[in-house]
Amino acid sequence: MIDKHSALPREQEILFTMHSVFRIVEITQTPSNSRLWEVQLTITDESDPQLSTLTNHIKEEVQSSNEWYRMGKLMLQVGHFDQAEELYNELLKGASTDSDIAYIYHELGRVKKGQGEYQEAVKFYEKSLDIKRKTLPEDDVSLADTYGNIGAVYDSMGEYSKALEYYEKANKIFEISLPPTHPNLATSYNNIGQVYDNMGEYSKALEYYEKSLKMREKALAPTHPDLADSYLSFAACYEKMGDYTAALKALKNANKIQEKTFQEGNQVFAFTFSWYGRVYRDLKEYSKALDYYEKCLAIDRKNLPEKHPDFGIDYSNIGDVHRLMGDYEKALIFHQKALNIQENVKCNPLECATTYMNVGETYREMKDYTTALTYYQKGLKIREEKLTKNHPDLAVIYHNMSKLYFSTQKYSMAMKYVQQAVEIGQEKLSSTHPHLVEYRETFEKIRKKQ
Repeated sequence: MIDKHSALPREQEILFTMHSVFRIVEITQTPSNSRLWEVQLTITDESDPQLSTLTNHIKEEVQSSNEWYRMGKLMLQVGHFDQAEELYNELLKGASTDSDIAYIYHELGRVKKGQGEYQEAVKFYEKSLDIKRKTLPEDDVSLADTYGNIGAVYDSMGEYSKALEYYEKANKIFEISLPPTHPNLATSYNNIGQVYDNMGEYSKALEYYEKSLKMREKALAPTHPDLADSYLSFAACYEKMGDYTAALKALKNANKIQEKTFQEGNQVFAFTFSWYGRVYRDLKEYSKALDYYEKCLAIDRKNLPEKHPDFGIDYSNIGDVHRLMGDYEKALIFHQKALNIQENVKCNPLECATTYMNVGETYREMKDYTTALTYYQKGLKIREEKLTKNHPDLAVIYHNMSKLYFSTQKYSMAMKYVQQAVEIGQEKLSSTHPHLVEYRETFEKIRKKQ
């Protein structure tokens, strides 16, 4: 306390050392002055060398000659998208140079992506890009940043070809303009890996993830959030490849970093918990899966707007676990909540297709085959439009339809769909993948009936 030495002793001011390291708990705008923001902090152990190294990296990431830009970046870093939007809209009113306007449009694009408003995000990024293309050299890193962020939005929308196109534009500039171990180049490789992952090209995805992780391990502090992102990428890929042990190990590595770096309840944990839920669902540990999905939902409710696309995913996941636990009534309630968002908000249509498939599975298990088929066909239509013909996610829905036709004794139709599932599985999955094993078992059951 320095009240004895202060000009205003009643304020009971506290002097912190200039090199103290704090965790941000909350950022709020003061009601009396819209240009003042209150930041709640908790002090950390300043002797922790890993945390100090991480803090230096974050300082570099949010550095800017403009203190308001620094504040905006910090808000985005901790997931305060609504406050960041207010700030950038105010700054846009006073912006006079092309570089300032381009920068603010770019940051508003980041805000809109964080809020789940993907079309709006693309519009802001394109506004930024239009200005940058007129005023900057073709190989300027700032252009690459915007290309990469547009790629990320298209990835979230399920537009994988477009996402890859923009990611590769960004990567080309990064490879020319940045040192070989620069963190932005590592992020670029990880982004490309994620698109291949989403396209069902798992071996290619792992190549890019490995490349990115090696660079990040050399360039970043061991508790840097980007390392956690790398482990999450591996976890997602291993889960899709059917290697659930490796997926859990990668998730634990990611979560360990996040727990050291972020306050409990931070938005980053939602994604991690969602993947924990998915892996435990695959392992048939449904209570654990439900627990993690509900933790994910609780974080999203705390941090995201009501109609954010992530809620559609949350509700669909929770509904699917209730189906697997035999509670069809609850399953349908959650699936309807998911569809209320996914059918009315600009979401990734592939997420909506997954919910249709989950609803179809629920009705199939309830022996309402007509309704089940209606939902399968809705999901199949989207997946066939959006995915390559040999994508593993198509095999899943072909297999589900084969089970439905088997139950209704339409064995020729059942065989048609299970053959398609087996063909894709043999091409894209390992011989021991649980999905391919199941497809072959269904094939044999149908063959014996013909």
